[in-house]
Amino acid sequence: MTRDTPPQDVIALADARSAARRAQDWATADALLVQIEAAGWKVLDAASLYTLERVAPPDVEADGVIRYGSSASVPSRLDEPATGAATVILVATDWPDDLARTLRACRASAPDGMQLVVVANAPTEAQAAALVEIGGEGGTEVVWTSTRLGYATALNIGIRRAAAQVVVVLDTSVEPQGDLIGALAAALDDPTVAVAGPFGLVSRDLRAFEAAPPDATSVDAIEGYAIAFRRADFTARGPLDEHFTFYRNLDIWWSLVLRDQAEDDPEDAPARRAVPVTGLPIVRHEHRGWSALSDEERDRQSKKNFYRVLKRFATRRDLLTGG
Repeated sequence: MTRDTPPQDVIALADARSAARRAQDWATADALLVQIEAAGWKVLDAASLYTLERVAPPDVEADGVIRYGSSASVPSRLDEPATGAATVILVATDWPDDLARTLRACRASAPDGMQLVVVANAPTEAQAAALVEIGGEGGTEVVWTSTRLGYATALNIGIRRAAAQVVVVLDTSVEPQGDLIGALAAALDDPTVAVAGPFGLVSRDLRAFEAAPPDATSVDAIEGYAIAFRRADFTARGPLDEHFTFYRNLDIWWSLVLRDQAEDDPEDAPARRAVPVTGLPIVRHEHRGWSALSDEERDRQSKKNFYRVLKRFATRRDLLTGG
């Protein structure tokens, strides 16, 4: 197989997508396209035929360290038996002090058996130097990329390395002051809970979302600054759609994906809930991924992402909790 020849598993996905398109099963076709693109390939459709083109940057090895160009090329632990209380995923780019602050807080308060995975997403020189020191410290694993990848791609990379049954994505603007990780993992002991986090969102129409009231027990989505879900659900329903290159609104899309019933779920299966876990002291600092952009760029990227939410869920008012 040459470097630009698709692997057999990608060809199989493309064949299945082509069959779904012929059957006008657009939801399945879209889900398969996400998997194909996560593997670093693009589908060019021509009537009932297709061709595949590589779109992901190459992997690069230097000084014995592999820097990955796509999420699919990162060795996955998802098929291994789950071990540990929780895996915490952080993405490192340009602000080493923010990452160090969140890591310190996690290590000070998290439960035994916590795994820390940091995705070094083509970081700045200062951040890279700090990550070289962090690697291996306190069991922290650092996974490097060969170029700056989109936000969903970076998260997919980190989640593929998750060993625990619960995955917690934590933004480096969040500083837990208590055992946030343990509380989120405990919330997922309830089999009806699909996603949990300290910051809930509600909507009346799926067109606008706002912070949930403090007494809410179920919400429509969880903000991605701190969001927990089961590794098994990621395996069954993921990966994250890598068209979300910007972080904004990916949390809404993923919360709704996690809450939506699967096709093989029984008709009387209980609703899958998003649950706010409140009461823990948390300090929220400046969110650099937001403040570093101009108003115009934030608005443009946020709207582009929200169109992806609407494309899949615009008519799914059955997923609303009632606000």
